[in-house]
Amino acid sequence: MVKVSFNSVLGQKDAKKEDNNEALIPEYKDPEDSVRVRQQSKPWCWCMCLGLALILSGVVVGGAYLYRYFVLQEGRVFVCGVNYREEDFMVPEEEVDLDLPSQLRHIQEKIRVLEEEEVELINVPVPEFADSDPADIVHDFPRKLTAYLDLTLNKCYVIPLNTSVVMPPKDFLELLVNIKAGTYLPQSYLIHEQMIVTERVNDVDQLGYFIYNLCRGKDTYRLQRRDTILGMQKREALNCFKITHFENKFVVETQICEP
Repeated sequence: MVKVSFNSVLGQKDAKKEDNNEALIPEYKDPEDSVRVRQQSKPWCWCMCLGLALILSGVVVGGAYLYRYFVLQEGRVFVCGVNYREEDFMVPEEEVDLDLPSQLRHIQEKIRVLEEEEVELINVPVPEFADSDPADIVHDFPRKLTAYLDLTLNKCYVIPLNTSVVMPPKDFLELLVNIKAGTYLPQSYLIHEQMIVTERVNDVDQLGYFIYNLCRGKDTYRLQRRDTILGMQKREALNCFKITHFENKFVVETQICEP
């Protein structure tokens, strides 16, 4: 008797076929998953772009700020001095008698001229003589204002710009260049002006960038020239101090008085 069996062989072949069929069938993926991933990536991209834009804008603003403070503020810097004789009135320089017995004095300043902004920034150090205070001065031509910061009192004083006394920035810069080059050696005279404190200024931010930068955080007052105040007696007792400075071919003694 012969026993023939084919089941095991056929079974193996069927199993291999099943394995091959499984390998040929790709794994099913939900197309909504890829759409969902793309939708989630869009907000992330927008956030990243917005963040980069904010960073770049911060760099631009910061750069402009630094440029304004460290480039524009530097301007043309001069340290100049002039000799002058004390006089009680203003006379043309060519008529000054240099043989007069009045005492010859010297004043020195640190000056920055900002031509584009039309602003003059003057630092008057502690003088050699004791009857005048050190000060910082701003002449703002676009706003037609002058501000004095008395460094001894730490008080600020603002008055309309006197263009008959203060030389325009371009001309003043030319004068300073000539002084430094030695082509102009001033031996000038002194004129006097007296100011009276009239009122307190509360909003220094309304006075422009440069005066605000000078006077912020300090007691600030408006001034008026004494000769323009009606009823003011010349011999009236006042509490006064002086700032001696120059921003022209002559030296000015500014006396500021509190009534």
